[in-house]
Amino acid sequence: MRSGAKVAMVGGVFAVVVGGVGYGAYNVLNGLSGGGDGTDSKSTSAEVKTGPVTKAEIDDASKKFLKAWASGDAAAASQLTNNAAEAETALTGYRESAHVTKAVITPGPAVGTKVPYTVKATVSFEGKSKPWSYSSELTVVRGLTTGRALVGWAPTVIHPDLTAGASLKTGEASTPSIEAVDRNNKVLTKEKYPSLGSILDTLREKYGEKAGGTAGIETWIESADANGPDKTLLTLTKGRPGKLQTTLDANAQAAAEVAVKKFSQASVVAVRPSTGAIRAVANNPATGFNAAMQGKQAPGSTMKIVTAAMLIEKGLASANQKIECPPTATYYGRTFKNLDGFSIPDGTLTTSFARSCNTAFIKLIDDTKDDAALAKEARDVFGIGLDWQTGVVSVDGSVPEETGGEAAAQYIGQGTVQMNALNMASITATAKNGTFRQPILVDRSLDGRPIATASRSLSPSVSQQLTNMMRQTASWGTGKAAMASVGGDKGAKTGSAEVDGQATSNSWFTGFSNDLAAAAVVQSGGHGGDAAGPVVAAVLRAGS
Repeated sequence: MRSGAKVAMVGGVFAVVVGGVGYGAYNVLNGLSGGGDGTDSKSTSAEVKTGPVTKAEIDDASKKFLKAWASGDAAAASQLTNNAAEAETALTGYRESAHVTKAVITPGPAVGTKVPYTVKATVSFEGKSKPWSYSSELTVVRGLTTGRALVGWAPTVIHPDLTAGASLKTGEASTPSIEAVDRNNKVLTKEKYPSLGSILDTLREKYGEKAGGTAGIETWIESADANGPDKTLLTLTKGRPGKLQTTLDANAQAAAEVAVKKFSQASVVAVRPSTGAIRAVANNPATGFNAAMQGKQAPGSTMKIVTAAMLIEKGLASANQKIECPPTATYYGRTFKNLDGFSIPDGTLTTSFARSCNTAFIKLIDDTKDDAALAKEARDVFGIGLDWQTGVVSVDGSVPEETGGEAAAQYIGQGTVQMNALNMASITATAKNGTFRQPILVDRSLDGRPIATASRSLSPSVSQQLTNMMRQTASWGTGKAAMASVGGDKGAKTGSAEVDGQATSNSWFTGFSNDLAAAAVVQSGGHGGDAAGPVVAAVLRAGS
């Protein structure tokens, strides 16, 4: 569509308002005749056009689709896409279920095959009306059978946050809204803390009624997942929100939001070791998937916290015991090396931990007499894989029982180990506290949900050795630079996780300061102390 054209729906009847050249003048459209000529049915021409769509085709296809949509004829508009069945359902729902009564769509210049546009609409329901604005885009593709230029159908054509199977609705909200507050009763909103968007939606879905509020009239995206949270897009009339206290700390959350924005993909979580209370959760990008609590990826050498605990508990090493750290080590035909091939002559377990020597840990695996020992340690002591019920959707990590070289890879946080920032913050919290406290975001008194408990704690001796090694890492080891600005009793562990097909490793870092533990991961961030380290340090400085 050429610049200047606007599509409008006036008084419940769609019309096209023209402001640019090449359109002619249109008034109210009562329907499109011949709308089906854009369908991807068998062509009657002798030759089906192939190849990329042209600029003229992009302009023509987008113009026809928006005209048809504007006419209010969902059937005709859907025939101008490459998925008529799904498109018609969504386009019909836009008026009948979302109750959009007026809309002006203003397209921007095409960028390749994509045509962006802004929507300024009015939603009306039971005598209540409110303006609604947003931006989206469509993509023009070539029909596989007809060769015609068609709009590539996706739910995002209707609204950028709409996903497959989800739908737009307007009416009385299914659950009352909440006023989520932090541990000090400071109000938490998705506008001020963008990373909390999906979390606040989930909290409302789960605890809105329990919080004692009343529902208002809203436009929302109804999740395709029966257990998934709906997403409010517009509030026509406010209900009375119920107050919901979380374990979050507004200061730590604010610092976390700022810290992750320095990287294109980053996540961080902070947990209080003595209670398991989650103090901060942040992601960049802030919208969409909550990678900090739901991600699954290898954590690199931060996993050596668990490995070291297991080795000390089994009596195979101690913090001050001398252990070998050669440039390479092989286990069941799989060779492991240290960064840049370094070695540590006459080093101790603390030295190898603080400098992140891979081979020192690999060489001790044979002495355990049990390749699955690490998986058992992770579960029995650190609570990994015990079905955490945090109050929102979360993944509690995975260390499968492996053998041979795959088991050795787990010792240094590679192979089949799967963690996220929440898991690593909890592992650090357990090391600091000595006992696993399952992370929680809201108090279990709200719903009586079960809280996971590990089968045993670390002995005081093991816990002390473990935290002392982390203190050395923060004092003179690989975490020194990142933790320099952090005060109090502090410790850390760095990690770099290699990913197949990724040129630069993921950066991992976890640390504690007094009664706060935090962990972060930065995708393709390289060394743990370089990228993830400053993220953790920023949260530790702000939190308590």
